Formats: sequence, C-alpha cells, structure tokens
Amino acid sequence: MFGFLLPPCEAAGNSGHDVLLKKAYELQIQFKETEALAVYEQIITADADNFEALCQASLLHCRMGERFADDSRKMEHFNTAKLYAMRAYQLDTTNTRSNYAMALSLASSAIISGPKQRLALTNQIKSYLDKALFYDNRHADAWHLLGRWYFKMANLNFAEVTALKMMFGGVNDKVTNQDAVHAMEMAILHNPSNLQYYYDLACIYQEMKDKAGCASTLQQALTLNLDLQTKEELELSRRCKIMLQDQHK
Repeated sequence: MFGFLLPPCEAAGNSGHDVLLKKAYELQIQFKETEALAVYEQIITADADNFEALCQASLLHCRMGERFADDSRKMEHFNTAKLYAMRAYQLDTTNTRSNYAMALSLASSAIISGPKQRLALTNQIKSYLDKALFYDNRHADAWHLLGRWYFKMANLNFAEVTALKMMFGGVNDKVTNQDAVHAMEMAILHNPSNLQYYYDLACIYQEMKDKAGCASTLQQALTLNLDLQTKEELELSRRCKIMLQDQHK
C-alpha cells in the first residue's frame, strides 16, 4: 500500500541519519504512522534539508489530516505537509517524490478550501504531476492522483467552468473521464495491490454509467486477498462490496 516508500537502504543514502530513517520506515510499514512521523520530524529538526524525511513527513501529514472531521485540524496537517513538500521541492525540483509531495499537499488543501481557492489549487496540481511522471512514469501514486485530477476536471459544474475561464482563461475541454480511467489503470498496473486505486476506478466507471467496467473492477479488487489491517482498508473493502451488489441490481 505504500507506493511512496523506498527500501531502507535506498531511503537512507548518505544522510547521516541512516538508523533513524530505517526505524521510521519500519514503523510506517507496520502502520504505526504517528510514531513514524515523529521520527521523520526528529530527523528534520536535526537536519532541515533531509530530503527523504521531508517527503515522507509531508505524505504522512496529508494522510493524517484526512482522518479528522474538523476542517481546522485537517488544515493544520495539510499546511505542514505543504511546508515540508516545498522544502523538498526546493532541494530537488527534478525528483519524482518532491513533485508528487507538492501535488498531494495541494490536492489535500483543495478539498477543504473555498470554491475560488480550490480551483486555484487544483489548477496548480497538474504541472507537478506531469513532472513527477516525467522523471518516473512508474510512480503509481502519481498516476492515481492524476486520475483523480482528470476526474475532477472532466466533471466540473457550470459555475466551476465559468470561474476557471475568468481566473485562468478556461479549461482543457479535451479532458474526459476516459483520461481518468487510463490514469487509474496505470496506477493499478504499477501497484496492483492498492485497494484505493480499484475503488476510485470503479467510482469513475459508475459516473460513466459503465456497469460492466465498474463490476469488473470491483471483482478484481475483492479477489486480491489482501491482508487488510487498517480501518481505511477495511472501510474500502466494505464499500467495494456494497457497490458491487448495487451493480447487480
């Protein structure tokens, strides 16, 4: 499920914090994300330019922010995620992970922003995703976020389209749900064990009124035989089952 992580030996590099990075990595794959974040931030406190710790801390703040119902708590995490992502990006603008971290932090903030700010943030996301995939076109999480971006842009309402025209001169009319499908399929290709990818692809097919595509995707998801360990994974599995039942009605 952790497409953003690197093996400990690759993550550590020559940072001088090899042991702590390995510890944080191990905590993360054990789903102890709060503890992992604390270690990454310990590294950042000692070394503000630690690229790996900055990228991973940004990712974790985005994930944790999503779990709060209170928008103010969400934004605290998302703002910190963006701060870390910007630091990583400034260290290396040509790295897939720093570009992905920027895109994810912007996408997270957009969810709880007002209409104009949300559109402004959404408009920025694509350039970072394009760069992320330019430097590594096998980055599953970047493909997944691109799929979500395409889906959002392909289904803008009239007011959003009008606002985009006023703010940025318009929107690419060629963006379609099929673009979103392709991006999600690429995400699944490069990480076929991530349940979120299948669920989001099924939602796109549902919007397209493609019952066969939706059902097929959900059946694939439910035959993965994944070892579901987190509340998020269990909830996704439940939603997949309910959606599949609805497709057969």
